[in-house]
Amino acid sequence: MIAEPLQETAPAPEATAEVVLSVENVSKRFCRDLKRAMYYGVKDMMSEMLGMSPRRDCLRKNEFWALKDVSFELRQGEAVGLVGANGAGKTTLLKLISGLIKPDTGKITVKGKVAPLIALGAGFNPVLTGRENVFINMAILGLTRSEIEDRYEEVVAFSEIGPAIDAPVNTYSSGMRARLGFACAIHTTPDILLIDEVLAVGDVKFRMKCYRRLAQLRERGTSFILVSHGTQTILSTCNKGVYLSRGKVMMTGQVGEVLSRYEEELFDNPARRGGAKLTFPEKAEQDSYGVDILEVFFRDEQGNPQEELISGKPARLCLRCKVHKHTPAASVKIIIRELAQENNYMLSLDSADDETFFELFPGITELKLHLPAVGLKRGLYSSKINIAKGGIMIFDAVENFQFTVRAASRDMIESAYYQVRSWEQDGELG
Repeated sequence: MIAEPLQETAPAPEATAEVVLSVENVSKRFCRDLKRAMYYGVKDMMSEMLGMSPRRDCLRKNEFWALKDVSFELRQGEAVGLVGANGAGKTTLLKLISGLIKPDTGKITVKGKVAPLIALGAGFNPVLTGRENVFINMAILGLTRSEIEDRYEEVVAFSEIGPAIDAPVNTYSSGMRARLGFACAIHTTPDILLIDEVLAVGDVKFRMKCYRRLAQLRERGTSFILVSHGTQTILSTCNKGVYLSRGKVMMTGQVGEVLSRYEEELFDNPARRGGAKLTFPEKAEQDSYGVDILEVFFRDEQGNPQEELISGKPARLCLRCKVHKHTPAASVKIIIRELAQENNYMLSLDSADDETFFELFPGITELKLHLPAVGLKRGLYSSKINIAKGGIMIFDAVENFQFTVRAASRDMIESAYYQVRSWEQDGELG
């Protein structure tokens, strides 16, 4: 998901703000076998009916901990970004907080009304109209009929459903259902919003309207827990972070520092610890298209191999190539994407677009891309590189050259890119 950041971010709540959510040593277990899970469920129900308290602090056969001893607090007006890899337990935690499922151990204390923005529209009855589903959905979220009637026109106007509001929901597209579900949830004026990867609804204009509404709610004191794999969405929306890994809390604290820890561990691949460098075997001349890439790596300003890049510092990307035949006008194209953002291309650089072409003669040569200041923010990146002629005939290509960029200062933790800059002051102007 590529999400737009909030246009305005409320200031961080004071440490003395009221605690609206307390999660204390919460654990939740699940069973991987469906039949055994049903057996455990019936057994636990019978134990409770007979006044016996089944043990919930240990695992039975085929069970695993989805969450284990999770603790954190949410204060009024605070926005917490919940991060972690797939399967870390984020959605399970949101379901526990919203009351959809019960914890096996621990305690969750909620003060106020909770609105879960999880799988928007999934609870709609497909044979009922949008109008009927609005009344049912908002009643489930705790509103009286008179309150729903007062807000009904606002819900319909916000969702931009129009005349389709009186059509059965099974005629809606998935986007229409999500928009109507989002409109219902945010018009309940909740004290706590649980947002689980649901902000990619509608077009860009509608998404920006959603973010403006969320900003308004937070200014009024609504607290958020946001789950998103979009780093910039978390950074621009949240002031606190909670990092989950395999059901356990690894770190809580300032959101930029939590995201840094999460991304470092997410992309900690032992195979890359030797530095950013790819080496390829030489091809026989009959198997080559004329130019072969032998090595891809970085050099610093002194010409030494560079294991990782630093935001704002210079670097050179080097392609060591073997040329089999004279090539008068070769070009190099590089496409870079951030691994934390799926399919999100950060840079596309083509020497042909810069009117730079290389004349290659038989033998070994090194082509270099000079970056006076690396503009990429801290993170892990993957690049595609090719050497071509005329942009059509590709001599050789590298599909996945990965490298790391680290931040030289704290300001880059919360920035989307590095801006080359300088500061100055004029003399007295009068």
